[in-house]
Amino acid sequence: MTARADLSRRDFLRTSAAVGAGLTVAVWLPGCTANPATAAPGSEFAPNAFLRIGTDDTVTVISKHLEMGQGPHTGLATLVAEELDADWSRVVVEGAPANDKLYGNVTWGGAMGTGGSNSISSSFEPYREAGARARAMLVAAAAQQWSVKPEEITVVKGVVSHPGSGKSARFGELVAAASALPVPAKVTLKEPAAFTLIGNDAVRRLDIPAKVTGQATFTQDFKLPGMLTALVAHPPRFGATAKSYDATAAKAVPGVSDVVQVPTGVAVLATDFWAAKKGREALVVQWDDSKAEKRGSDDLWQEARALAAKPGVVAKQEGDVAKALAGAAKVVEATYELPFLAHAAMEPLNCVVQLTTDGCQIWYGAQSQTGDKGAVQKALKGGIVGRVASRLGMGADAIKLNMLYAGGSFGRRASVDADYVLEGVSIAQAIDGRAPVKLVWTREDDTHAGNYRPMFLHALAGGLDGNGRLVAWRSRSIGQSFSQLSRTGVDDAGVEGLSELLYDVPNVLADNHIITSAVTTQWWRSVGHSHTAFAKERFIDELAQAAGKDPVEFRRVLLAGQPRLLGVLNLAAEKAGWGTPTAPGVGRGVAVHKSFDSYVAEVAEVAVGKNGAIKVQRVVCAVDCGVVVNPDIVRAQMEGGIAYGLSAALDGAITLDGGAVQQSNFDRYKVLRMSDMPVVEVHIVPSTEKPTGVGEPGLPPIAPAVANAIAAATGKPVRRLPLRA
Repeated sequence: MTARADLSRRDFLRTSAAVGAGLTVAVWLPGCTANPATAAPGSEFAPNAFLRIGTDDTVTVISKHLEMGQGPHTGLATLVAEELDADWSRVVVEGAPANDKLYGNVTWGGAMGTGGSNSISSSFEPYREAGARARAMLVAAAAQQWSVKPEEITVVKGVVSHPGSGKSARFGELVAAASALPVPAKVTLKEPAAFTLIGNDAVRRLDIPAKVTGQATFTQDFKLPGMLTALVAHPPRFGATAKSYDATAAKAVPGVSDVVQVPTGVAVLATDFWAAKKGREALVVQWDDSKAEKRGSDDLWQEARALAAKPGVVAKQEGDVAKALAGAAKVVEATYELPFLAHAAMEPLNCVVQLTTDGCQIWYGAQSQTGDKGAVQKALKGGIVGRVASRLGMGADAIKLNMLYAGGSFGRRASVDADYVLEGVSIAQAIDGRAPVKLVWTREDDTHAGNYRPMFLHALAGGLDGNGRLVAWRSRSIGQSFSQLSRTGVDDAGVEGLSELLYDVPNVLADNHIITSAVTTQWWRSVGHSHTAFAKERFIDELAQAAGKDPVEFRRVLLAGQPRLLGVLNLAAEKAGWGTPTAPGVGRGVAVHKSFDSYVAEVAEVAVGKNGAIKVQRVVCAVDCGVVVNPDIVRAQMEGGIAYGLSAALDGAITLDGGAVQQSNFDRYKVLRMSDMPVVEVHIVPSTEKPTGVGEPGLPPIAPAVANAIAAATGKPVRRLPLRA
């Protein structure tokens, strides 16, 4: 074999996989490579929008949800394969095209998209029904051919059999006959006792082999002939715009083909990423800061603290909190502060845009297809530049979105305003659609010019009676909104987890203030629960201390009417050995929280050194998320949520100086190192309830559990994040 100096790591892995042992499971996504599961025209059985079966017995499941590491491809395929009684080794997954009529998310009002930890919960019955309908048609086709009753036929691992006659056929052999039959209107789904794949720990993820071998195609891997790479110079302050620019030096960089101004800044296009990067570094831009944010973090905190002293817009009110506080034997007050946070996904933002006279086609990790498609259509109609837009038919069919793998998101790719997608479209328009454009945001771009989890201040007050019982609760949240206002003017994401307080308290008041800033904000993993759980669970510990009670026992009394939340609390406490002695300098802390209809409790053991160094040693997690489709994915998502939340709790912070972000890459915006990862134990509560979210609920309890452990170890209150600031 001739050595190749230009062979990339990914190409090497692809080649190695090709010459090595074949993989039994594959995943294909539109626009990546030829689909290995696609059979010749007329030789497939496609009874609905969720699956196809080929003559080679391959079952292709069409996933309407983005695979960005959280496992929906495997979960959705499991639902289909379970009811179909398919051979798991013959199942592959294909990303669905953007079509909200076929693939709308019922929990998003029918809009197509992935988020809110609802990929499985929103698809549990539709995908099972799709598999059951296909199975019924295959059985009917076999019964017709063999002149037997359908109820006498069995299906096991992709083989249809009639025990009485000894006849059998593979799925692929029945494709043609099944295609000619009507799709049944109603089907009977399996009872849980009959499940062979759902809940089975032996069912392995479908996306891992391709990722391990380098065969998986992420947007950063995707290429089109003649494609140009674009990087954008964004303003250093939020709200600033480009007043003028000098492209002379940038255009002198070999490989740079164009420098164009777009609404978000100035774009440099080149034949490759490095040339575009060097060209952008040589670009000279004059920025107009007249409408830019010029306040620093200290200024914003000062404003939030001033608002904390004033009543806000009421989100929830029960009983008479003022009266109860006035009559309480003891009143406890505390203020908690949490900074802006970046999403910091391992694959930064990117997309590939191709404009032709036939329309606009985009390849990327599409997380919010309906929203993105609408925004692109509106932008093209308005003609961001206009020359290409005037040639395009602007119906929805003229815009095609191709779903690729995404290397993480945590909410960032489901942008509020389709920011980076529109940026890519505007660049393609600016060069008149002359070539396909790959827009790339560097790590620094997304860190200092991205969208952030808003900073929040929570001011809480609680009243205890003479027996240490909590009789009054008042919470006030102050932070920036990202257009999730309720009709009353409350920022829903600012109060979720507080406005539906599950602790049994007779008098409750939750109100909210909204800070206005040009800083761009967006939902972040677990959205408002990421900060409200910290304030709530830290305050519960402080109240328990004031009442002279054990934190777990204090919670048990308040959760007597919440059996599922109490259940995970008891399980986590038992598995963690709550109440047993800890080593000197080690504290144990607990937190419980419900989010995305799932119940999670976590106990953290944290060592605090004499110099104040913090080491999280162990985390015990208990989760109740209803029926578990894939136990391994549930555990992985709890572990991932804990790691992501711990990363933010220990070190995560975006800070402003004169309106400009001070962080740039992982040197200043630190993420959890492997050496900081604690031992994590996940315990899943058996349940027959409908499945609920797992992608986000593991995150909210970790920061307060760790902070409570530190407070237990040091005897000092912990009220501000990050913990190692």
